[in-house]
Amino acid sequence: MIEQALQFLNTHIEGVLATVDGDRPCLRAFQIMKQEGTVLFFATSERKEVYRQLQKNPQVEFLVMHDRVSVRCSGRADFDVDDSDKRWIYDHNEVLRRLYPSYDTMVYFRLPVERMDYYDLRPTPPIHKSFDLATGDIRNGFVGERFLA
Repeated sequence: MIEQALQFLNTHIEGVLATVDGDRPCLRAFQIMKQEGTVLFFATSERKEVYRQLQKNPQVEFLVMHDRVSVRCSGRADFDVDDSDKRWIYDHNEVLRRLYPSYDTMVYFRLPVERMDYYDLRPTPPIHKSFDLATGDIRNGFVGERFLA
C-alpha cells in the first residue's frame, strides 16, 4: 500500500503545504518538484513568508488530493539539497525558469517523509492506512464504516 501512496504522489504533484507561523497554521499551494522514494523536493524564494516560517519551525505537512484519494505527508523540512538536485529541479520546471533568472536565485528544501496517511474514499468501506516510516509501523484507520481517530 505504501507503494500505491508513493505512486499517487508521483502522478499528482500539486497540493497544499502546511507550515506554522507562531501559533497559527498557514496553508499554501505548492508543487512537488522532484521525488526520490519517500523524499519530496520543493522550491521557494528567500523573500517569501513560507521560507521564514520554515526557518523558525521546519515541521510541515503536505497534502495531495484527487478523485476522492488523498495522501498526507509530514516531517521536517531540510534545506540541505545537493546542487545537482537544485539544477535538475530548475531545469525540469518551466514555471521556475519563467519566474526566476537562475537556479541559484531560489532556495530548495526536501521533505524526508516521517509519516504518511493514505485515504481512498471510493470503496465501501473506505481505505485508510497510516505509515510511520521511522518505525515501519502500518496502521489501519477505518474499521467497517467507522473511522478511528
